Amino acid sequence: MIDTHAHLDASADGAAALVARAREAGVTRIVAVGSGIDSCRTTLALAEEHDGVYAALGIHPHQAGGDEAARVAELSELLGHDRAVAVGETGLDFFRDYAPRDAQLRLFEQQLEVAGRLGKPVVVHSRAADEVTAQALERFEGTVVLHCFSSPELLPVALDRGYYVSFAGNVTYPKAEELRAAAAAVPAERILAETDTPYLAPQPVRGRENEPANVVHTLEALARARGEEPRELEAQIESNAAAAFSLP
Repeated sequence: MIDTHAHLDASADGAAALVARAREAGVTRIVAVGSGIDSCRTTLALAEEHDGVYAALGIHPHQAGGDEAARVAELSELLGHDRAVAVGETGLDFFRDYAPRDAQLRLFEQQLEVAGRLGKPVVVHSRAADEVTAQALERFEGTVVLHCFSSPELLPVALDRGYYVSFAGNVTYPKAEELRAAAAAVPAERILAETDTPYLAPQPVRGRENEPANVVHTLEALARARGEEPRELEAQIESNAAAAFSLP
């Protein structure tokens, strides 16, 4: 099994413990995510240290109003590393609004340009910004992964454009009927699963810090929502992730 989105550098237990427990649970590959340049450097180091760990590197929309937004050139250089498989997470967050919206959009567009130039997929964070996100992505011709999908209104665009749709632990929550319906509608070749470690622990372990081992709970919820066997969906998600991120 693969966890396609985990902030390993943000865990209290440390990356080594998380990777070890993930392997015990059958999670053999992890796409670790760097948010900001220092985090990206740490994440690349973790990818070098641990087999099966790859890096997605980006500057988060929450950071768009500060000094990190001026470091896209450094980000581009880091993305040349052979363990860097994606740009992101990047995108728009108009729910928290921790950074001015125009600054978020400008940073998002800059990272889309980097992804296009380097031929890497882009991992997109979109919250309360469906329309603007769709507009910004309209001209991007590369691979798009909608991370921690929580915007059913964005699903028609995702399906029409062939985006990958990745579901996190919140799809397991009792009141998440809309998310489970969205998961059931995603084509088999476009669905992914993630933890968003250390956030959004799935229902069976809710209240604890999340970790890659818990992606198995998300997989089970997705399989139930889609009326599929977990093992078959696991194999499909493995194949999808390999295609999306060009994994060996």
